[in-house]
Amino acid sequence: MISKLDHLIVAVNDLDEAQSNYKKIFGIDPVWHGEHEELGTANVIFNFKNTYFELLSSKGSGLGADLVNSSISMNGEGLIGLVLGTEDIDLTKKFLEDKGFSVIEPSEGVAKSTKNNVIRKWKNIFLPPELTRGIFSFIIQHTHESLNEINKYEEASINKLDHVVINTNDADGFIDIYKNIFNIRLALDKVIEHWQTRILFFRLNKTTIEVVEQNHKEPEPDKLWGLAWTVDSIKSAHARLIKEGVEVTDIKQGIKENTLVATIKSHTNSVPTLLIEHLKT
Repeated sequence: MISKLDHLIVAVNDLDEAQSNYKKIFGIDPVWHGEHEELGTANVIFNFKNTYFELLSSKGSGLGADLVNSSISMNGEGLIGLVLGTEDIDLTKKFLEDKGFSVIEPSEGVAKSTKNNVIRKWKNIFLPPELTRGIFSFIIQHTHESLNEINKYEEASINKLDHVVINTNDADGFIDIYKNIFNIRLALDKVIEHWQTRILFFRLNKTTIEVVEQNHKEPEPDKLWGLAWTVDSIKSAHARLIKEGVEVTDIKQGIKENTLVATIKSHTNSVPTLLIEHLKT
């Protein structure tokens, strides 16, 4: 049913400034500048090997503008959306209904490029609260025009999403939805004793949804937290970022064996951001 983590959405106040920030972080140019006229939003998109990254700002009025403005008003800029992809939106709707969920008809989405007037189209299923678990999340099928792909990523540039981190207060409830309903592979379910933390890894399209159980006494909705990005050479990426004026920590050994990591401390528009290189063994 779910074939991929289609894209991530970051709400920002100033789209031009955010684009400049992430061009420095990613080391690549965006592949799309566009508007959703009916939603009252504008966006910039960066494309990677396994997903894409959308910077979203309000422009005018509409449901999208309301979402961005409300999120920024409550929480500031940051990661606000996780979008799952499917190859057949109608079959997905029927599957969810057969599981007992009330799902509205797929809606049509349209975006127009502000650079060359190209039109992109898609269909969305906006999910009921029992499936989103507090996260702004929906399912998408792209139907007209594709984003430009990048043929080659330099070793100092980010090329792939390694993982997205979600905090939860109910790991079992998360498994009920993401494994048992969405049919996303649960690759790891482990308690880290010295952290007293339970961690889940869900894997699809060469990325990981990492879920960290917080064990709060009071029930809370799930929350998107941060992103980790893959580079071929963290040493080269680190040098490039320093040259661009981006604050980044020293490189160190990662928690996972045969990895090197560094944390980006500026230019992220409040998205906790990690770089990771997987060493060849």
